[in-house]
Amino acid sequence: MKFSHARGPRRGRLLVFVLLIILMLIGGGTYAARRYYFDNLKAVSNSQTTVNVTIPKGSSLTQVAEILKDKQLIRNTWAFQQYVRNKGLQDKILAGTYAMKPSQDVPAIVEIITEGMITSKLVTITPGQRIDQIEQTLVNAGFSPESVKIALDPAQYADHPALVDKPAEASLEGYIFPESFQKTAESTPQQVITAALDEMQRRLTPDRRAAFVRQGLSAHEAVVLASIVEREVSAGTDRTQVAQVFLRRLRMPMRLESDATAGYGAILVNQEPTLTFDSDYNTYLYDGLPPGPISNVSEASLQAVAQPATTDWLYFVSGDDGNTYFSKTLQEHEALTRQHCKKLCGN
Repeated sequence: MKFSHARGPRRGRLLVFVLLIILMLIGGGTYAARRYYFDNLKAVSNSQTTVNVTIPKGSSLTQVAEILKDKQLIRNTWAFQQYVRNKGLQDKILAGTYAMKPSQDVPAIVEIITEGMITSKLVTITPGQRIDQIEQTLVNAGFSPESVKIALDPAQYADHPALVDKPAEASLEGYIFPESFQKTAESTPQQVITAALDEMQRRLTPDRRAAFVRQGLSAHEAVVLASIVEREVSAGTDRTQVAQVFLRRLRMPMRLESDATAGYGAILVNQEPTLTFDSDYNTYLYDGLPPGPISNVSEASLQAVAQPATTDWLYFVSGDDGNTYFSKTLQEHEALTRQHCKKLCGN
């Protein structure tokens, strides 16, 4: 009986001991987590080297963190994002080009990008812009109209690798890649155009060029077709199917019958866009691809031409609801047009 009486206090002491161990582990884990977090808010190094960082318009917090990590300005993307969220600043980050140093810690970097301490403005060229629209974008960014016209002369970029397949007499239409570019007081429009061509060349990889060849296209022809895809649809999931429709038609052969090409030909000569306007760009009236691109192109459209969907569609129509409807026969296409394209198609 003496033994059984002693067991109770021993169990109690053991329970207290276990609880103390658990509390120590929890406390230690919390301390370690806090230590990890605060250590990763410290500066990457003591370097005073200035690093220019461009945050494009519309960048998410995750994308901003990845940009800063790639530039070796922060230690850890998670700690950076957690700090920004803790401060409630996730919606306060401003697009622009910033000058930073690896010796700055996360709080200092966050202050820079949320206070808009930019070193230059951004010139944003959007997907699907024609060259005349890009010209106006550059003028709106503060470049003189005369300097922009000079900058758009393709002759000065004749040796650029992005343009090796472009006909010598053709303009830069289709090749000025849509992206945000930094502009300082010393920037010239030629620098912006060159940067855009550099971005285009980065998308025209050897693998992608080889994929174009497998589709029976030169790189220039692929850019032409990608520009049509760009202007016809905006949804990423539709691009590969639209590219397949056009590629099938080219092989049959069958006219592309792209509204976007017909409209472009009219716009070139300041006419109202119609499907019946007679120009070399009107693929309702003429076989094959038009003479050149009808806008710049996104990487998504280039990839759609390089790797189109595997379908047997021959027709598509963009509906009033923003969806694209595909069909195999003219009869099906006309029915879908009547059903889904009342406003846009004038039905």
